[in-house]
Amino acid sequence: MSELSVKKSICPYDCPSSCGLLITIEDGRITKVTNDPEHPVSCDLICEKMRHYEKSIYSEKRILTPLKRNGKKGEGCFTPICWDEAIRIITDHWKSLCETYGAQSILPCVYSGVMSDIQRNCGDAFFNRMGASALVKTLCSSAKGAGYKAVMGSTGCLDPRELKYSDLYLVWGSDLTATRLQTLAMLKGKQQQDKKKMILIDTYESPTARFCDETLILRPGSDGALALSVMHVLQVENLADEEWLLANGEGYEAFAKTLSAFSPEWAETITNIPADRIRELARTYASANSPAIILGSGNSRHKNGGMNVRLITLLSQFTDAWKKPGGGLCGCTPVSGPYVDMSRINRPDFRNTPARKININQIANALSLSGKDVVKSLYVYGCNPLNSVSNQNGMIHGLLRDDLFTVVHERFMTDTALYADIILPATFSVEQNDIYRSYGYCTLGVAKKLIQAPGECKSNWDTFCLLAKGMGFSDSYFSMSEEEILADILAHPTAVTAALSEQEKNILKEGGSVSMPYADHCSIQTASRKFMFYNEDCPVPLATYVPSEKSDYPLHLIAAPDIRSVNSIFHDRTDLMKKRGSMTLLIHPDAAASRNISDGDSVIVKNDIGEAVFTAGIINGIDPDTVVGCGVWSMQDAGGFTFEALTHEDLSDIGEATTLNENRVEVIKQTHP
Repeated sequence: MSELSVKKSICPYDCPSSCGLLITIEDGRITKVTNDPEHPVSCDLICEKMRHYEKSIYSEKRILTPLKRNGKKGEGCFTPICWDEAIRIITDHWKSLCETYGAQSILPCVYSGVMSDIQRNCGDAFFNRMGASALVKTLCSSAKGAGYKAVMGSTGCLDPRELKYSDLYLVWGSDLTATRLQTLAMLKGKQQQDKKKMILIDTYESPTARFCDETLILRPGSDGALALSVMHVLQVENLADEEWLLANGEGYEAFAKTLSAFSPEWAETITNIPADRIRELARTYASANSPAIILGSGNSRHKNGGMNVRLITLLSQFTDAWKKPGGGLCGCTPVSGPYVDMSRINRPDFRNTPARKININQIANALSLSGKDVVKSLYVYGCNPLNSVSNQNGMIHGLLRDDLFTVVHERFMTDTALYADIILPATFSVEQNDIYRSYGYCTLGVAKKLIQAPGECKSNWDTFCLLAKGMGFSDSYFSMSEEEILADILAHPTAVTAALSEQEKNILKEGGSVSMPYADHCSIQTASRKFMFYNEDCPVPLATYVPSEKSDYPLHLIAAPDIRSVNSIFHDRTDLMKKRGSMTLLIHPDAAASRNISDGDSVIVKNDIGEAVFTAGIINGIDPDTVVGCGVWSMQDAGGFTFEALTHEDLSDIGEATTLNENRVEVIKQTHP
């Protein structure tokens, strides 16, 4: 008779929900994955990708043993070796580099391959102890966070579950179908039940548009101009809550004096949205009792990205929305305080000297440095930089260096792994222990190891403990097991987690997720206890319009998510990739016609950084001067360079974030011999 059990787990991937999963296990093998009906957020729904998580776990493509390169870098020629040999090769090489070039010649590269706290951050402790260079992890939405913080400090925004109290939804730069599935399901239900209006504001008609009552298409990077113009209308038509703004807005009087310059007519020339529609948007927003702005991240991935978010956040304060349940802004940090003492995991106390800091968005440049700044070794885990970091050409050039010793801890032969000297086989979330803080909701969860990892796969935690032993580190931290570090975290709660009920604490101890308290949105957590129109710590202290970059190339290139992948994850899933189709570039009919491009044509997209071949997809719902690349692709699947070959390494105005939506290109029809 077979042994069957159903256990709780948590989705480990880069998504705001940290969905709860029910894992069916038969004779030690996962046979089914469904939503956990007791989870605070995903009780009714999980995405298509995770409904067949087991297909990735048991994939024939999975790496099951350590590998050593035996051919040229990039060729994918490797020989299996044992863990003892792999650890010896790695640590002997690192000891030699530390002696000859210094520990800061070694650079870790990690991001969101696993979003849990232990497995994602334990490498920081190891590299702090080594004294290696430190990675500035600002790949995704740190400009968004910095823009929000520049206005609101540490004030929590709306948890998406509070949106049930809203009576108007401005979905601003967010494709909810790909990034906030549970939120979309809730909004759709409330829209149909209570006749609540949804308006999409975006650079193209994303799949979310079909669920909205209205869509406003604006030029990339002009979000701040639109927000300013809406505030202009609210002021001119006496629709702003002046009492609230004067009492709670730091620098409001100075800001208010500037608004006369930002009329809808002015904004029309920048956003390409007609002035009358901007006025209508402002009046609709003001007429709502508790309007909510649901803010995405794409509008922050510009050189003016932090300012765009500052202005949208200020707009959310311009009426009395924040004083009402469901009113204000959703999409930044909703929590009221830390849930986990991260210092127990990343151990900043292990570092004895200041670290050289290298921004993840500029790794390609870092790999080209020489002299005292040279990077001689790259350790990649929870990340696939060749498919997710800017300047793909520069990245390849760096990875091809004969003197760069590259180690990749991975589950599949990614494009980055092809350039490794040593590959270490990694685990999936169900094969390790961890704790998860949702970054889009007020939830906290623990997921226990449910099955044994196949072959010789090891978790980040176990791997760094082995590397620490190989380096001769005797700290007790590296002698703990995953169970022990998890127990240590739970035994040292923050103020927020200490206040949980005994029942909730037991859920975490046994494995499961709990709902955490919502922030008090009217308790403004800044030094002055006021939200800030003026912030002296910003490069531009008084919030105002900052224009987008100009270029000789005519078309603005934008990145969009795809529902069948998360970043470069799930490329192993043939079923999902087949549904996704070819690497597509969305383009307006006018832009296509002027270039003799038809729907389905192969097109070359190029700029002074690189070029890549896409399949043209012609749509009306896009700005005529904008093209959109959908999803993240592997070079192996694309048959050549991908979106990242077209993106520069410049950083945002604040937050040191990627500016991958700031690139401009030309598109040419590909002619075949």
